Amino acid sequence: MNPDLKYTTSHEWISLEGTRGRVGITDFAVSEIKDIVYADLPAVGTAVKASEPFGAIETVKAAFDLYAPVSGTVKAVNVELAQHPEIVSQDPYGKGWMIEIEVADAAQAQRELGNLLTAAAYEEHCRSQRKH
Repeated sequence: MNPDLKYTTSHEWISLEGTRGRVGITDFAVSEIKDIVYADLPAVGTAVKASEPFGAIETVKAAFDLYAPVSGTVKAVNVELAQHPEIVSQDPYGKGWMIEIEVADAAQAQRELGNLLTAAAYEEHCRSQRKH
């Protein structure tokens, strides 16, 4: 786990620098869902709201919603995933990032980040899910 990231219980991560956050899914999510064949990501300019779906990823067997860790506007989308969704599985914290969100309200973003998990808390969350 990267201590500089914040995590959702639905297995998204965010790296926030200033007012812009890069978002992706965790290696735990990748290990659980396997073989990503399609990423349905929003267009640049789309408004997203914390804890609400912003897109989906599909495997051969199922589709999984992706949830925004913070509210804001999509400022960048990893267009490489349209042709090569497997990059998410290969490098979920690097080249497999999905979107970048510009937060409009810094105070709101800090409250939303406060609702996310630290690396240690996320690791514990994953351990508890593995037991089920």
